[in-house]
Formats: sequence, C-alpha cells, structure tokens
Amino acid sequence: MEKIKKLTKQQLFLPFFCLLLVLLINLIKNPAFFSIGIQHGVLYGRLIDILNRGSEIAILAVGQTLVVAVSAGTDISVGSVMSLSACGTCMMLAGYGVNSTTELAVPMGVGILFGIFLGGVCGAMNGALVAKLKIQPMVATLILFTAARAIGLLMCNNQITYIRYEPYKYLGNFIPGCPVPTAIFVTIAVIAVVTLFLKKTALGLYIQSAGINSRAARISGINSALICFLCYVICGVCAGIAGMVASSRIYSADSNNIGLNYELDAILAVALGGNSLGGGKFNLAGAVIGAYTIQAITTTLLAMGVSTDQAPVVKAIIVIIIVVVQAPTFKEWIANAEAKRKALKVEGGQQA
Repeated sequence: MEKIKKLTKQQLFLPFFCLLLVLLINLIKNPAFFSIGIQHGVLYGRLIDILNRGSEIAILAVGQTLVVAVSAGTDISVGSVMSLSACGTCMMLAGYGVNSTTELAVPMGVGILFGIFLGGVCGAMNGALVAKLKIQPMVATLILFTAARAIGLLMCNNQITYIRYEPYKYLGNFIPGCPVPTAIFVTIAVIAVVTLFLKKTALGLYIQSAGINSRAARISGINSALICFLCYVICGVCAGIAGMVASSRIYSADSNNIGLNYELDAILAVALGGNSLGGGKFNLAGAVIGAYTIQAITTTLLAMGVSTDQAPVVKAIIVIIIVVVQAPTFKEWIANAEAKRKALKVEGGQQA
C-alpha cells in the first residue's frame, strides 16, 4: 500500500495514467487497437498513427515547457510561426512566385535550414519583447500570432506553394526502406538534444531559478533576461522544426492551415504534463506525454465517429477533467478529505 501511495505522488504518475486510460478506452472499444502491422513496407496501426500525428505537438510542447517555466507565461505564436517557417522553406525551394515545382531553386538542406532559422528569429523577437522590454508573454507573442501567417502568405505570393520533389516528402512521411515514420525520429532527436542540453549544462537549473524568482536569480549572478531570451529562441526553433514536418507531410506551404490551433494543444500538453503554468520547476517528459495524450484523445474521438465540428467540445471536456484532477487545490481537497476520514475512523475506534 505504501508503494502505491509513493507511486501516485510521482509527478509523472497522473500524465502517464491519463494517457493509459485513454488507450484502455480504445482497447475496450476496439480489441485490435494495439495491433501493429506492415503494409506496403511501412508500419501502420492506431499507436503508430498517434506517435506519428502527435509529433508536431510534442516538438512544440518541448519549447513551450521552457517558455512557461522561465516566464510564467505562454507563447501563443507557435502555430503561426510553424506556418511562417513552412512558407519560408517552400518559397526558398521553389523560388518566389512559383506555386508548384519538381526542381529546387536551392539545395533542400538550405531551404529547411532557412525555415528553422525563421523560427529562431521569431523566437528571438518574442524573447526580446518579454526579456528586455518586460512585456507580458501573451501580449508579446500576440504580435506574431496575428502577423506570422500573413507574412508567410506574402512569401508565397498569396498562394499555396507545392514542392513536388520526392525527398522533401521524407521528413513528414517515410524514408524508403524504413518502416517507421520519419517524424517520430525527428521528435526523438529534438527531445534528446534539449534534454542533454538541460542535463549537461546549468541551463535547466537557471531556467527554474529565473522562473521561481527572477530578481533573486539576478542577485545570485544569473542573467535572467538572457536565460528567458534563450528559452524563447529554443521555442521558436522547435516551432520551425514542427513547421518543416507539417509542410513535408503535405509537400506544400498552406499558410492558413499549417499549425492552426496548435498553440492551444502545446499549452494544454504542458498543463497535462503536470507542469505549473506559474513558472519554476518543469518536467519535459510530462509535457511530451501530455502531447501524445491530446493526440490519443483526438484519434479516439475520430475513431468513435465524432464529427470534426463536435470533437473539440468533447475534447475540451476531457481535458478539463484531466487538468482539474491534476490541480493542486483538488489534490489538497482530496488529502484533507482523506485526513478527515482517518481521523473519524480513529475517533470511532477509541469510542468503541
């Protein structure tokens, strides 16, 4: 019993339990839910679909977690930055004004790096506004939330730009001869690099220190403004990478739809992962689990025949329940109720 109580107090218990619960519901409805097969040389199955389709949200959640931890605010521009990065890449690869091409104007690597660079520039702009000018994060990132898609549309000359170059499709789909979706490898690489960077340097400690009390961090010699700026740059780079994956899936730059509402899913992933939106301590693994929980919920609703118009309502109700269960106030209420129950039990035993 003590081991179970100790387990339930772990920070990752609730995020993992919520994900497992969603998967079990799918298993009950469809006994073949966990089955994975190979068709046309690639893996397929519901689990593969969740891991594949949840890649963009997971990548965004990595950057969003750092932003929330260091600034106690959210970056609501990540979805629009995804779109801008995708448009920038496709514009470079096709050439300005070209709406479809099978031959690249520049090497593919140059185009992809340019898109990621655009994401980093957007992150730097947000970081400068928050860290240097002390603008509230949601207000600062509202600028690119509004403008980034329009800028991307201008880059693509107000049209959808198609890159019909086969290798460009590999990033968001499959590399020939490899049965695993490439997006899964990209997500693992992003998580691994950021995790190693946080573990092997003092950045993780600095982020928590600046998030808990930036003034005290400055007094102790930590450049809180620089740490905050770096976190926003990392978040922008993550959005750029997610934009590359999303663009590669459809081998085009659709400014109006790439990353649409993804900023909300990224913020929810951070919250579902047990991370406080008030800044300070954070758990990257929890945010990643939260991202795949959201994708599992979306996949479940679609599999159950819920229409795309009704799915957000059901999804919101489920997310509210999960967030409430993880809320400190709710946990405190449960603990107080348990203490009262034990007190009444002891009192009843003494009277007997």
